[in-house]
Amino acid sequence: MPGAVPPSRADDMADYARSLRANGVPVPEIARKLVITSGKNQGKRPSVATVYRILAEDTDSAE
Repeated sequence: MPGAVPPSRADDMADYARSLRANGVPVPEIARKLVITSGKNQGKRPSVATVYRILAEDTDSAE
């Protein structure tokens, strides 16, 4: 998939998002703290919807 974030970096970003959420940080604020590190969106911030999807992956895999 061209432009996708490499898995190791995507995992790091997801781990960081999860740790922030676990500490009570609101999702919109988490989105402002994250930066995409590669691909066509490099240097941009993910959308709030993307952060919600990242966080939802935890609940999907736990079921």
